[in-house]
Amino acid sequence: MYILVVDDDPLAGEMTAAILEAQGHQPLIASDAMAAVEQLDTHSDIALIVSDMHMPLINGLELLEMLQEQGSTLPFILLTGDTLDATRRPPPGLSACLSKDADLMSTLEQAVNQTLAQQAGH
Repeated sequence: MYILVVDDDPLAGEMTAAILEAQGHQPLIASDAMAAVEQLDTHSDIALIVSDMHMPLINGLELLEMLQEQGSTLPFILLTGDTLDATRRPPPGLSACLSKDADLMSTLEQAVNQTLAQQAGH
């Protein structure tokens, strides 16, 4: 079972993948939305997508919407360097939106475990 990491910044993508790997998960890395779609077509055992918000051409939210339009129901965690607006309702299908900050290692672990547990429960 894989977790797909989508980030146009190679260093950030590698860091996110390293966090997931340290937690016992198998990450796959895609550098943009199109590469993410290719990975999803290639690997049927992807359980979760962790995507950067700000990417050229297609951002993280647009990727989520695009995948949903294609019938994907995979859980989706969004990472952002922006300040999170707690008053804004998350779009349907978004499992979590996390800040890329010093706490990312623990918040990502918590969000991934919670999301995968919810998936297993359904």
